[in-house]
Amino acid sequence: MKKFYIAKARRLRGTPYSSRIESQGLTAYTTYNHMLLPASFEGIEKDYFHLKEHVQVWDVAAQRQVQIIGKDSAKLVQLMTCRNLSKVEVGRCYYAPLIDEQGKMLNDPVILKLSGEKWWVSLADSDIGLYAKGLASGLRLQAEVSEPDVNILAIQGPKSFKLMEKVLGEKVSKLKFFGFDYFPFKGNKFLIAKSGWSKQNGYEIYVENREAGLNLYDELFSAGKEFNVKPGCPNLIERIESGLLSCGNDFDNGDNPYECGFDKYIDIKSDINFLGKKALIQISKEGVKRKLMAVKIDLDQIEMMEEKTLQNGKSFVGHLRSAVYSPHFKKVVGIAMIKKEYWNKKTTFELEIGNKKSKGSICDLPLV
Repeated sequence: MKKFYIAKARRLRGTPYSSRIESQGLTAYTTYNHMLLPASFEGIEKDYFHLKEHVQVWDVAAQRQVQIIGKDSAKLVQLMTCRNLSKVEVGRCYYAPLIDEQGKMLNDPVILKLSGEKWWVSLADSDIGLYAKGLASGLRLQAEVSEPDVNILAIQGPKSFKLMEKVLGEKVSKLKFFGFDYFPFKGNKFLIAKSGWSKQNGYEIYVENREAGLNLYDELFSAGKEFNVKPGCPNLIERIESGLLSCGNDFDNGDNPYECGFDKYIDIKSDINFLGKKALIQISKEGVKRKLMAVKIDLDQIEMMEEKTLQNGKSFVGHLRSAVYSPHFKKVVGIAMIKKEYWNKKTTFELEIGNKKSKGSICDLPLV
């Protein structure tokens, strides 16, 4: 297959770490929030096995922050999400689906409350900053919306705890899942959360000082040699097996949070006010007619460039949204939007690629 390359430009920003990762064997980029996001180093399978066994440092600066400050900051943040944020605490991260007035998905960020009137919305891929600015302006809210210069490093893998403790001290290993705090390093402080886009455990470092971030980056690799540290990136195999959904791939603005399995993050019973609440109440009454599920397909490779149709005879079963070969299952695994009548896990389907048909089965998320 012919290879194509991404041309860099001012509207497609690199990150403070781009020169580092490119010298460390980067082989592919993708784009995310108008920035370059590393996609592969030694190959998706080698990266996958290393992530599950050792520790990786990820350049995920493309995970941008929408900063909201002001008297009405809490009101604005709550307007965008169906999750009840009325009792959130400073020092905690909150996974929160963002929806529009029709109850359709916009993004699934992690929200951090930094102080009484200061929030960060740590984004998946979409222009939520513009959405927040529009709401603040249109509703005349006392809330300032901006994008701070925050460039995240993620430390992921089973040895991440050992590496972080070696570099930043024992206190960092005592962070609870989805908790965050500030940690000193060589005269600077870093906001560090116990979180990350993998199920292999780890941390996310919210770097606000670029030079200090590069120094920390270099120290992580120097100190991490004994733990077999390598550069890495979000891994397609690991995230599909773990059921970690990708905004824009597994769901988009045509889907609602019930269809995406976000039921526990939806509060339509309390008196909180958010856009799309009436729509979600109606959807809850009617029930959903489809939902995201896992699938296994009897193939040893697949390339996903667009949705693929799943059939049972002449009947439409659903659409395959993301897929990849899994060395664990020794077949292709994926995430698909499945019609209600086919939620039974004994359902089989056929998938046609080219002129060849392959069989598959439906499973629950996550796969592992």
